[in-house]
Amino acid sequence: MERACPECGDKIIGRADKKFCSDACRNAHNNSLNKDSKNLVRNINNRLRKNYRTLEKLNTKDKTKVKKQTLQKNGFNFQFFTGQYVTKAGTVYFYVYDQGYLPLEDDWYLLVKTELSM
Repeated sequence: MERACPECGDKIIGRADKKFCSDACRNAHNNSLNKDSKNLVRNINNRLRKNYRTLEKLNTKDKTKVKKQTLQKNGFNFQFFTGQYVTKAGTVYFYVYDQGYLPLEDDWYLLVKTELSM
């Protein structure tokens, strides 16, 4: 039984369970599957990455206080975060993956890092 590469259509030579004719075709196929097909998704992911890098850069000790202006000067956008944590007291922490922030009084923010267990 002759099989064809799903990416380029060439004949597949080799193991019976081989799906692509070459590593280049396998990579091209997987890249096209995993590509963000919509600009909206790509733009949101880029914004989340930028927010994450900003929090990571400013939070060097796993707990840091910074002014709102400092976050904004570094390109942080408060509309984009990946989750929230509400304490028993009702305090709301906003997270971008494992990097979080808590709004405090007088435009101060507490930056925290949480260990994620997978």
